[in-house]
Amino acid sequence: MKKHLFRLLCTVLPLVLLTGCWQAELIEEEPDALPPVVEEEPPPETPRVVLPETFALPYAPSQTLDPVECSDGIQQVVGSLLYEGLFRLDNALEPQPSLCASYTYDPAAYRYTFTLREGVAFSDGSSLTAADVRATLERARQSERYRSRLAGVASISGRGNTVTITLTGPNTGFPALLDIPIIKSGTQKNTVPTGTGPYCYAAEGGNAYLTVNPGWWRGGGQPLERIPLVEAADHDTLLYRFSSHDIQLMTADLTGTQSSGTTGKVGCIDAETTVLQYLGCNTARAPLDNLALRRALWNGINRAYVVSAFLSGHGSAAQFPVSPASRLYPSGLEETGSADTFSAALLQTGYTAERPLTLLVNEENSFKKSIAGFLAESFTNAGLPVEVQVLPWAEYNAALTAGDFDLYYGEVRLTADWNLAPLLSTGGALNYSRWSNPQTDALLAAFAAAEDRTTAMNTLCAHLQSQAPILPVCFKSTSVLYQADVLENLTPTAAEPLYNLTSCLIRLREPDAEMGE
Repeated sequence: MKKHLFRLLCTVLPLVLLTGCWQAELIEEEPDALPPVVEEEPPPETPRVVLPETFALPYAPSQTLDPVECSDGIQQVVGSLLYEGLFRLDNALEPQPSLCASYTYDPAAYRYTFTLREGVAFSDGSSLTAADVRATLERARQSERYRSRLAGVASISGRGNTVTITLTGPNTGFPALLDIPIIKSGTQKNTVPTGTGPYCYAAEGGNAYLTVNPGWWRGGGQPLERIPLVEAADHDTLLYRFSSHDIQLMTADLTGTQSSGTTGKVGCIDAETTVLQYLGCNTARAPLDNLALRRALWNGINRAYVVSAFLSGHGSAAQFPVSPASRLYPSGLEETGSADTFSAALLQTGYTAERPLTLLVNEENSFKKSIAGFLAESFTNAGLPVEVQVLPWAEYNAALTAGDFDLYYGEVRLTADWNLAPLLSTGGALNYSRWSNPQTDALLAAFAAAEDRTTAMNTLCAHLQSQAPILPVCFKSTSVLYQADVLENLTPTAAEPLYNLTSCLIRLREPDAEMGE
């Protein structure tokens, strides 16, 4: 199969626009020469659009569809049609009510009270209750997938249609963490637990498929009555199924460790994520204990070029550790720089290079290695010698934990409440930069408790800009690939490739229609 894939698949990225030029050559004609006869070429034929008879999605029958236990990937698309959370994150990474109708927050007690939406039923017809929500969230607190996200939860209780969650400390952004899919209590041991989503799972004659949930609380609007599920248990099979048009949609990290290639007419739409890529500075040792040097480096990164040249546009340049897609992003604080201003800023620091600085990057991701190489070259050309050290993942992590680095190129999936404490607080679990600053700790705590989160984030980012403990580069995006001409009006989010399901238009060929019609 791998040989067949090699012949069949071509790399989607990077998308390169080829431009050409031509030059007319002047030829002196004889006076009596007849003009040459030019035969007009027929216009090229318009490619025939071949629509599929069905719209199918990939899934892995050997893996659970339990949303608390399964990981992102092949099961993600199917799971997003079966289950729903109290909230869902929109394109700006903001929480929008879903199964939750309303909520209140008591800042003195760190207590949230969520009122469930009336009239919501699971796909088996049973009503959604607070007990179901509580059971799911309690499981999530113990799960590998959600344990760190819910680490700030002290207790969960539920009665009737009200769920109460008490936190260990303030967090005015907590609802953004509750897009966790809810399942019916007692069905968690099933491979496919019962959910409240627009579709429900079915199987017949060994064939799995999704069928419309007639009792969906949103009142219908699903674009198809039935969606076949096609087995794609691994990455290579997934690519083959998509390129063969056995399936019409898949999600992909086009800048991840596994490249995705396809053939044919393919559409690609990116969705915003909370995945931050950044340059970490070892602030605990020279020379990056020098604030002026770190500030010079802050403006010495051509972030837009990194995204366009090395991530092929699958990301957003960011000077701060909050996504530019978010309303919290302080665009008014952004600074402009150039190679000349960077060199001048380095000169003003008075820094004299005694040795090349070491920039660590893990070897498994070619995109990160290329970015690290570019940054090292940029810094070196400006007068700050930097050498890249490529390490296997285990050695890379060990070096970060031991503080054995000057710089490192890092990637972290932040939570949607934009809690930066693990990354920047004193003793934070991800604070490999060894940054310890009382004012930073105070501003992180103030943001967590802030009623006006926009102003608090602006204040925090202004401080981080002045201190530069880390150097944000960009936020990655995730991509939804789909068979063009089949799917229209697609607006995906990171968790829901078919976020605007009821607005999607899916074009299929009638079973008895002639191919191409």
